[in-house]
Amino acid sequence: MADTLLVIEDEGLLGGELQRHYRHHGWEVVLAQDIDTARRALFDQRLDPLVVLSDMSLPDGNALDLLESVRSRVPSGEWIFLTGYGSVPDSVRALRLGAFDFLEKPCEQERLDLVVAGAARSARAQRRLRDEADALTRKHTPESFLGHSAAANEVRSMLTRLTEVPFSALIITGETGSGKGLAARILHHSGQRAEGPLVELNCAALPHDLLESELFGHEAGAFTGAKGRRRGLMEQANGGTLFLDEIGEMDLELQSKLLKAIEDRAIRRLGGDREIKIDVQIVAASNRDLEAQARDGDFRSDLYHRLSVFRLHLPPLRDRLEDLDELVPQFIAEYNAKSGRQVTRVPDEVWERLRSHNWPGNVRELRNVVERCVLFAQGEDFPAQWLQLGAGDLAHGGLGPSVDGDAMHIPLDGSMSLDEMDRYIIKTALERNRFNVTATARALGTTRETLRYRIAKYNLKPAQAHASEPAT
Repeated sequence: MADTLLVIEDEGLLGGELQRHYRHHGWEVVLAQDIDTARRALFDQRLDPLVVLSDMSLPDGNALDLLESVRSRVPSGEWIFLTGYGSVPDSVRALRLGAFDFLEKPCEQERLDLVVAGAARSARAQRRLRDEADALTRKHTPESFLGHSAAANEVRSMLTRLTEVPFSALIITGETGSGKGLAARILHHSGQRAEGPLVELNCAALPHDLLESELFGHEAGAFTGAKGRRRGLMEQANGGTLFLDEIGEMDLELQSKLLKAIEDRAIRRLGGDREIKIDVQIVAASNRDLEAQARDGDFRSDLYHRLSVFRLHLPPLRDRLEDLDELVPQFIAEYNAKSGRQVTRVPDEVWERLRSHNWPGNVRELRNVVERCVLFAQGEDFPAQWLQLGAGDLAHGGLGPSVDGDAMHIPLDGSMSLDEMDRYIIKTALERNRFNVTATARALGTTRETLRYRIAKYNLKPAQAHASEPAT
């Protein structure tokens, strides 16, 4: 399909020549000889030209007035203006309104072709970004939080209300895998800042020093290895949303710096001496009870109250099992499309086992189960043997894990899921080290921050191992 070029020119000879020339070069050219005709094409006929080539002064007015009205009402491509008598005020206004270029007549055809080609490239890039943003908005709407239970309906209602207001900060709570990341994307892509960037950071995935650098950025030489300037994530999220997942894992000292940045709406890069103004919407999430942490002194109460302008709680899957009827078919369709499988029938035995499972990993665990089963399916039936739903499946032939001295045996017969293996390994290592987090992290070759995240994720408490040292 040819790209559309709108030519607005009252000189019939020049307009006809431009129309013939650009049609010969593959454009679909629409010619208008006055502003009123161009306005009807753009507004009434919903013409969406890639490039507009317009005379400045027309019999019924100034084309800059048309550009100003178009920019405020409908998407449009790049505008190029031609004028027989250029003026500084008109050229300044054209650029202020976002015109691509401003040329004086007569303009050599070769030069005009170069400018039109450049405008077309720019317009295609803008259209591609617009289409991608529209696709993300369609994908991440409140309706994409699936389920017909009362709990799911309440979450959707709250998401809808939140997308309609310009909130500055919000906390999403809920167990691991309950959909906090999805909720954050819905709030951004369907909200007031959809045209800005969405920047995501898992606070549990990085040690304190690196986390600070990621958030605020750094100047060259700020620390060993800082060879150049780097913009932090708060700076990158300017005009959009910063999603801080697992914020309860953030160090208290860094929480203080984050609070100052939010209050001052400004940051300072590590090693820098200049404040940088930012306009960022903060969405924080945690699977912990931040209010209880704030009371116990494990989370700054002033930061908690600053972030909890709004609070959104996501219910665990076990409290809305009726939503399986909607979630499972959706995930099956998704992985059918990705893998080329044709799973269309879920046996009653599968439904029974899905509904009797406790779902400690919530919707994320369900998605993983469906993905595995669809990928291993041999036909149209959803295969029950690949459900691997933990303890309930050990009765179906699994032998279970065990420890023999310094050796650990993990069954690979499908009786344990990856999360269950991970949980068993960490729990065993914690018990052997009497729940000393530092010693356990060293034994497992990981960081204390990562281990703390796993402890919270799997709800591994010291009481389970008769701890002699608290897991701090």
